[in-house]
Amino acid sequence: MDKTILITGSSSGIGKATALRFAKEGYNIIINYLDNKQGADEVVLEIQKLGSKAIAIQADITEEKEAERLVNESLKEFQTIDILVNNVGGYIDGDEWNGSSNIWKDTFNKNIISTLNVSKFLIPLFLKDKKGIIINMSSRYCVDGQIDAIAYAASKAAIVNITQSYTKLLAPFGRANSVSPGPVKTGYWLRAEQSEIDENLKQIPLHSFVLPEEVADMIYYLCSDSGRMITGQNLFIDGGYNLIK
Repeated sequence: MDKTILITGSSSGIGKATALRFAKEGYNIIINYLDNKQGADEVVLEIQKLGSKAIAIQADITEEKEAERLVNESLKEFQTIDILVNNVGGYIDGDEWNGSSNIWKDTFNKNIISTLNVSKFLIPLFLKDKKGIIINMSSRYCVDGQIDAIAYAASKAAIVNITQSYTKLLAPFGRANSVSPGPVKTGYWLRAEQSEIDENLKQIPLHSFVLPEEVADMIYYLCSDSGRMITGQNLFIDGGYNLIK
């Protein structure tokens, strides 16, 4: 196989799991990171041990020029890119309904602008080559408002809408979908107090957090030939958490 995938924010967590999942299938992998160079380098080594090619590129993709550099350096190395996973994003403490406008702006930059920036510089290649798949990371919060994560929830709803726009743009040759995980057993939830973990588990019908590898499996399915007729969709992987209001 000579296919290449670019995964933003892939030095740890879901991004790392996705990189390793595609590496097992023989993909060339482009790891993007902001400041976790050690983590990125370790992922590259793991990928190489699996027999696939990989590079790590540092770039702050909330900045337009940095996103353009990421795409250009990726293409210099692998000449083409077949799949883009826009994985960068996250919650910022203090994202309350009456919070700081700077927090809201930073949340939108991290979750929306990063996605728009990288996609903008890669979609022209997809249209030219009549191919390409985009996976955007949303959240189960995309379907309801959150008074203690108001900008985060709004940004993840925007990601679903952006995905639908990309679906129309890439058709009939390419596809775009968004994935909405519930609480994932990585990052914050590896550090959380047990009492908070237990309280959240009670709200999940399947009483379990999602594993990053399970999200990676869903992403791989959507990008595989088996998922060729799935486009413009927002798929939840949250143990039924999105049903709880």
